[in-house]
Amino acid sequence: MTEPTPDEATARPLATAEAPATGPGRALAAVLHDLRAVDGALYAAVAATPTPTLDRALRRLSHTADHSKISFAVAAALALGGSRPRRAALAGVGAIGVASASANLLGKRLVRRARPDREAARVTVDRHVPMPTSASFPSGHTASAVAFATAVGVVLPPAAVPLGVLAGAVGYSRVHTGVHYPGDVAAGAVLGIASAATALAAAAAAAAPSSRWRAALASSGARLRGGSVR
Repeated sequence: MTEPTPDEATARPLATAEAPATGPGRALAAVLHDLRAVDGALYAAVAATPTPTLDRALRRLSHTADHSKISFAVAAALALGGSRPRRAALAGVGAIGVASASANLLGKRLVRRARPDREAARVTVDRHVPMPTSASFPSGHTASAVAFATAVGVVLPPAAVPLGVLAGAVGYSRVHTGVHYPGDVAAGAVLGIASAATALAAAAAAAAPSSRWRAALASSGARLRGGSVR
């Protein structure tokens, strides 16, 4: 490929020249650049901080959270309880489905952010879990864990704090093991909350017709009983 001659360069339309972004576009680009710099710095700080006591525990947690195995185990335990724990388990599993689809079928395909360079950051081998081949943004592990914790916590409030702590630990473990930037985890948490809200709203909408039907039956029964008394 040859360089253009001076005549060819001057003959190009001005509209095709690459001009620096101005106004809001330039400001947005600058903000995104700064956020990426902070994200990378936080990732590097975690990688450079020696934590031998935590390394293996967080590696195991991150690996165990693959395919939401922890959340499904909790859902199975809840399903053995009464009607309310069972409803919480169903809500949590539904939220996982929404979060997983949103993260893997939409978020990762739209953003296509490359995974961190774990070797360049010198993440210690004691932390390593298999590096996923999917895009980095958002964190699917975090989205699913937060979605499950949020949905279950709404239906069954006593479970909100322990499941929230567990979801936070899962999210941090993805940074600690070097497979995600902190920004990926933050985005996954937001997506998880939104997914839980969507799943809960869908469940409420599905339950509304049956509730109205039961109320109508109860009202009809009351009128019939009242009529027979007369």
